[in-house]
Amino acid sequence: MRIGELSRATGVSTRSLRYYEQQGILTSERRANGYRDYGPGAPEVVFRIRALLAIGLPTDRIRDILPCEGAAGRQPEACSTLLANIREIRDSVSAQAAELSRTSDALTHYLSENFA
Repeated sequence: MRIGELSRATGVSTRSLRYYEQQGILTSERRANGYRDYGPGAPEVVFRIRALLAIGLPTDRIRDILPCEGAAGRQPEACSTLLANIREIRDSVSAQAAELSRTSDALTHYLSENFA
């Protein structure tokens, strides 16, 4: 499948697909004419990349995660260190969210006490 076909199949721009290749998270073969040729599993890889980007993971982390999921599905035992790292990120994000919530509550209280 060529890049335009992959773009149409996934709804992802050709520019983004090229970027994913540059970052090492999507692969293609080059034809003799220089065109990219993606395998039949490429759309699924692109969907996984998009899902991981949507939750805020950077491409260098995605590069580590994709092989851990494996073609046969998730294989968490193969990447326990990576999973621990992702759990740390999740816990850090949760702590930041809690702090933001406390700040929001304090600001709401301040406004209601002083400007209501």
